[in-house]
Amino acid sequence: MTLNPSGISDASPRTLFQPTPRQIYLLMTVGFLSVGYAIYLRYLAIEHAPVSLACQAGLETWLCRTFRLVVVLYNNSVFGWVALAAAALNLLRPSIVFCVIALAAAGFGLVLQNAGLAGLAVALLILSLARRAPAKEFP
Repeated sequence: MTLNPSGISDASPRTLFQPTPRQIYLLMTVGFLSVGYAIYLRYLAIEHAPVSLACQAGLETWLCRTFRLVVVLYNNSVFGWVALAAAALNLLRPSIVFCVIALAAAGFGLVLQNAGLAGLAVALLILSLARRAPAKEFP
């Protein structure tokens, strides 16, 4: 790397990590679906007394199985930890896959009251947009 007389590097700067329009549509779809399904589970299953009591009594439907799974995952803060791990990996090495995983888990975490870790994950996702894109490898 050489410096020109003004002290600026002559190396071409890499661009920032910017998802393509198609990837942005994917991110929007995943975000809306994860938040929407989390709202559905929270307000129509977990906090709705008749459904919650029926599921706790042993009703075997897909909603009750999902209810029990979400409660176990919530008790262990899995949504927040997964969102935080994926967002940290996305910050280190920007990738649409990590971004989608972090966004989906953060959507669930924010709605299902794992807001501390999920909020930190969203902040890391925002920071990852200011990160430079990975350099392309040449053969």
